[in-house]
Amino acid sequence: MSFLKKLFGLGGSSDAPPSRQSAPAQTLEHEGFLIRATPYREADRYQLCGSISKEIDGVVKTHDFIRADTFATLDDAVEMTFFKARQMIEQQGDRFLRNEA
Repeated sequence: MSFLKKLFGLGGSSDAPPSRQSAPAQTLEHEGFLIRATPYREADRYQLCGSISKEIDGVVKTHDFIRADTFATLDDAVEMTFFKARQMIEQQGDRFLRNEA
């Protein structure tokens, strides 16, 4: 009966790992951009996730990004989020922010 309850959502399972639990954001400034690393826990791994923001023409523009990369530790996910964001900034400048609302 327990299987049917889980299958049809009739009764919760306290031992199921919560999905997409966000870790506290960590920030880094790079070449005038503010990078926020916001990896989240997906099952037993951390998903690379973050945002890049910068003030352009008096308006703060933000670009959110998620990559397919997953990591065993939160520290590794944060480190690679900063790496990917710096890479985007160095390759594209602020072009990817020009069309953001």
